[in-house]
Amino acid sequence: MAEPMTERLHDLAPGLDDWPPDVIAGHLLTAQAEALAAVAHALPEIARGGGLMADTLTAGGRLIYAAVGSSGLMAMADACELAGTYGIDPDRISILMAGGLPQDAAMPGGTEDDRQEAATAAGTITADDAVILLSASGTTPYALEIARIAQARGAATIAIANNKGAPLFDGATVAIRLPTPPELIAGSTRMGAGTAQKATLNMMSTIMGVALGHIHDGMMVNLRADNAKLEHRAATMIARITGSPDPRAHLAAANGAVKPAILLAAGADNLDQAEALLAASGGHIRAALAALKPRA
Repeated sequence: MAEPMTERLHDLAPGLDDWPPDVIAGHLLTAQAEALAAVAHALPEIARGGGLMADTLTAGGRLIYAAVGSSGLMAMADACELAGTYGIDPDRISILMAGGLPQDAAMPGGTEDDRQEAATAAGTITADDAVILLSASGTTPYALEIARIAQARGAATIAIANNKGAPLFDGATVAIRLPTPPELIAGSTRMGAGTAQKATLNMMSTIMGVALGHIHDGMMVNLRADNAKLEHRAATMIARITGSPDPRAHLAAANGAVKPAILLAAGADNLDQAEALLAASGGHIRAALAALKPRA
């Protein structure tokens, strides 16, 4: 049986422990770049995954991230950013991680084999949800059990793994294989495989944000301005898009919501009109601004 790519030895690995630190650093960077380049092989599937995430939220379903170990940390990082970056209700996002979300630096290993824990964690999955599954090897029992349950309940599944022919791809709505080369530290998939997974998740959730109308000209117009930095960012976006000299006043009039504040700054008569324009445009600022122009 062929050894999985995630367990093989990298060509640069022999003698690594005898190299000077700057040489090690250079080879590590090379290995990371090789892993990141592998993401290009999956661009169509990544685009499909992002669209599926957007469709799921639009239809009222949830995004459920399910993973183990380092892949779980990548999943958690993406999931926890969605509320602040795109204003996604945290109740529409769930994170299932073998052993539970870490509370300290201890990362349990045996839990990735626990199918019963996976079955319990998957208890709330419904046909309305999209389940995003990550496993570098694509063979971990925890992820496979959640995939099985999700598919049996009619949920959409997006499977992300790094090995060819991974069982995690079986039956997936979207299968994303990231053909990363062997790790410079054999089997340490927090490195190259993790980098590729993180980039993939970033790309999918950004494509989702575009589809939902939460990005305009590269600006996150549905962010939650809940601190001074984000309030400044929100005001800057309003000024950039509309040329308003007093964006904070419009932001206050819109109760801190950036999209209606943009429309108020662009000439909407009141908050009700701004929100009606957004509803008619499906939340897309460009279309809402175009509809406002004849009235301005």
